[in-house]
Amino acid sequence: MSPPSEDWASATDLAEYAYCPRAWYYRKNAPDAPVDRRARRASDAGERYHRSTLAGEERRERYGAAYWVALVVAALLVIGGVAWFLH
Repeated sequence: MSPPSEDWASATDLAEYAYCPRAWYYRKNAPDAPVDRRARRASDAGERYHRSTLAGEERRERYGAAYWVALVVAALLVIGGVAWFLH
């Protein structure tokens, strides 16, 4: 099998571009110049931001259904309590 051409985009390329177009670009076009300290700090801050944002999305995906189930159960308990009180 021949290696993919430059016109070909893999699923990994698409996912990386969707996550961060700048990261995709720099993976394909690494800068030749040394990185200064301010740029490194800014890059590290960007990586921390992306990690925290992704962690929040993963939490919402993991516990989203449980949150809605708990909300429905709480609503049913409140409605049941009000109905029992008025009965």
